[in-house]
Amino acid sequence: MKFQVVIEEDLEDGGYVVHCPALKGCWSQGDTIEEASGNIKEAIVGYLKTLNDRAMHDIKSPGRALIKEVAVI
Repeated sequence: MKFQVVIEEDLEDGGYVVHCPALKGCWSQGDTIEEASGNIKEAIVGYLKTLNDRAMHDIKSPGRALIKEVAVI
């Protein structure tokens, strides 16, 4: 799965800030573009894991539900 991210130079503090517009509130930063890119990848993975974990808590009858993991590439 691919996401577009926005990387901007941080003129005030130096380095770069980066966010993923598709995932509200998913931001990171880094001293270089490469570091900021790596950090936002980690932030996106954490964001999606949190969404998934929260959704799993909303299952109404977990004893009767089949839970299966699928990979999305």
